[in-house]
Formats: sequence, structure tokens, C-alpha cells
Amino acid sequence: MTQSAAAPSTSSAAAHAAIAAAATTDFFIPEADVVRRAGRLGAEIRNVALGGDLPDAAIEAIHRLLLRHKVVFIRGQHHLDDAEQERFARRLGDLVPHPTIGALKGTASILELDASRGGGRADQWHTDVTFVDAHPKFSVLRGVVIPEFGGDTVFANTVSAYEDLPAPLRQLAGSLWAVHSNAYDYAVKSRATDADRKHFDEVFTGTVYETEHPVVQVHPETGEHALLLGNFVQRFVGLNKGDSQKLFDLFQSHITAPENTVRWGWQAGDVVIWDNRATQHYAVNDYGNQKRVVHRATVDGDVPKSIDGQRSILRKKVAK
Repeated sequence: MTQSAAAPSTSSAAAHAAIAAAATTDFFIPEADVVRRAGRLGAEIRNVALGGDLPDAAIEAIHRLLLRHKVVFIRGQHHLDDAEQERFARRLGDLVPHPTIGALKGTASILELDASRGGGRADQWHTDVTFVDAHPKFSVLRGVVIPEFGGDTVFANTVSAYEDLPAPLRQLAGSLWAVHSNAYDYAVKSRATDADRKHFDEVFTGTVYETEHPVVQVHPETGEHALLLGNFVQRFVGLNKGDSQKLFDLFQSHITAPENTVRWGWQAGDVVIWDNRATQHYAVNDYGNQKRVVHRATVDGDVPKSIDGQRSILRKKVAK
């Protein structure tokens, strides 16, 4: 497909106005209870008990903080089980199960990531489920069993990564589209176990998806421009694998630069919520054989839109 180039630009004034509005102090979550954890993204929200019965004002406040900080951290949510986690997550939008793994029995969307089982260590930089056209809006992750040491999650801001690009690279990124697929080269995962490979072959790629996304998507709520990349990218449309890899590495390096990240050290009962349209994340695999179990509820999203208004396209969906 032929895509037109976009003029080099940072996020619009309207986008910045939307983010500024999210900065206003809310009567339900006082400014003193919102603690920034890094310079470009990430804030801890204190003195809030999450649940499906939170007042509308509380949900709106959390929503605004998500748009502003991209990822929020809430400790001490030991009262949550899968059902109540989903009741809360549903207040942020419709829930959706993982397209190939499905949901934990008895739930609408809960994905269990158990490090002792195949596929339970998400130790590659990624935005969730970008191999489908309408990838998730928000993810709500709860720490169930946390190792004594290690197992942190690192998040990166894909909006500030785009805004930091020199103007010629912003223009190039705005003209590119990428093919995302769940059937990526799993051999690059150097510490994959036999159980990981079996899960990847039999479950994760039980249905193979390929979707073309713009490399720069327009955030549907803030109007910000964000890089849409991560480990599901196979190549750029119109470029060979070698040239695609060089460009991918270049853009990805801006996303994962240390000053563009925040790192969260988990405790049991923590809940982390991120805007999947403005972030990537990486689960650090440094805890050996210790038990680590987290449960994710996923909020359905929209089909991404490019700077020039074109929507992502699902090109392939084939069951093995």
C-alpha cells in the first residue's frame, strides 16, 4: 500500500491542552497523593482502594492521571481478586480477552502470567497485542505472587520518544508503516525454555495475525503522536528485512533510552495501569526460579490512526 508522508511536527497545541487539563488537582485524588516516579512518565497514586464501586469522580480522576502520566502505580490492593479487578477495569472500558491465549476460566479477560509456565515472562520490549488491528487501550496488572528480589517492570514513553526525534526522523517515521505479527522470530529470545517454545508454537501462534500499523499513531484521546513499534514488528512496508531492522533499531533506541523510562519494583497487591497507546514495557527476567504471578485485565481499544488519517489494516488471520 502507498502511504503519504506526514509533515514533521510535534504533538498539536490541542494535545498539550488535553494533557494540561489532566494535570488539574481533583477533589477525589488530592495532588499530594500523586507522586511522580520519573521525569517523563509514571506516577504513584496513594490512599485509593480500587474496585468496581468507586464513584464516577474517582474513575475520571484515575483516567486523567493515566492520560497525563501514561502509567500509574497503586500499592496495597490486597482486597482485589480477579472478579473485583475486572469490575474496576470495566469502569475504564469494555474488557477483551487475549486473542490467542484467551481468558482465565471464569473471567472475561484475565490473562495469567506465571513465570513457572511457558510464555509467562514478557522480557522483550513491546506494546500489548499490536499484531491485531484494535490493540488494547489500557492494561490493568495486579501482582499476585512477587519474587523476593527482581522481577521489576520497566515502562517507556512512546510519545516523548517521538517528540524527541530530530525533525527529519519525525518526518520519516510519519511516512512509514510496519507489519506486526505474533509469529515473530522467537529464536531471538535468548533465554526461552522448552516450555516457552511449546507455548509459543501451540498457543500464542495458534492463530497467526498480521496487521499493518502506522509507525506514528495519533492518540485518540489526547491527540498526541506516539511511536507504535515493539517486538511484534516484522518489517516496514516497502522495505526489505535488513533495511527494516536498521530503522527499527534506530527508532526503538529512542523509545527505550533510560531517561525515557520508569522502573517499578513490585510488591504483592500492587496494581499497575498503563496507557497501551502511549507506552512500551519490559518485564525484567532477573529472578531465576522464584515464583512470579501477575494477572492482567485488558480494556479494548480502537484501530490506530496515522497522522494523515488512515487506519491500521488487519492483513491476515489464519488458524494453524
